Amino acid sequence: MKPLRVLIVDDHGVVLRGLRDVLEQADDIEVVAQGRDGNEAVHLACEHRPDVAVLDVSMPKTDGMEATKLIRKCCPEVSVLALTRHDDRAHLNRMLQAGATGYVLKQSPAADLVRAIRTVASGQTYVDPILAGPVLSRSARTRGASPSVDVLSSREEEVLRLIAWGHSNKSIGKKLDISPRTVETYRSRITTKLGLQTRAEIVRYAVTQGWLSSDGSSSPE
Repeated sequence: MKPLRVLIVDDHGVVLRGLRDVLEQADDIEVVAQGRDGNEAVHLACEHRPDVAVLDVSMPKTDGMEATKLIRKCCPEVSVLALTRHDDRAHLNRMLQAGATGYVLKQSPAADLVRAIRTVASGQTYVDPILAGPVLSRSARTRGASPSVDVLSSREEEVLRLIAWGHSNKSIGKKLDISPRTVETYRSRITTKLGLQTRAEIVRYAVTQGWLSSDGSSSPE
């Protein structure tokens, strides 16, 4: 099996060296390039076409959010994993909206970063467990303002969970033994009932429901 090709970008040299040291210990990960700012992140992503680009959120020249947008535009096959010290919902939401499929905190154990890379490389979504706790606590206090999953049928909830984890209509159809067209019908119903228009909104909703866990235990089989 070919190793996962990873780009790492952070404006602090010490952090870059630490990231490389951590990732080089994983047999299934290869660091193909590293950069120091958002402009380099975009250039290196387009040049090397890694499986995963690990980007700091706060960087000079071009920040992580804008770099993510540009990377997703020029090479949409590259999964972007945000690496940051910002443990607040605002930064999480902005990075997901920009196109990132993972969000991991620098203060988390090194094993979490490796797990996050493997998760987003497989097409699924990763949200740091340290962040998920505060997000869930805040959402509980404002639950009345959010649509309830109770309005969904059991099959609609199954489809929504799979969408949140990054599965395509074809993949969902195969897992649930239904046609891709039927999956699209369920997506339309979910959109109407919950008002979730984009995948970023679906991922944020999945976080509030506790569906995205650090070990993948909430991921549908």
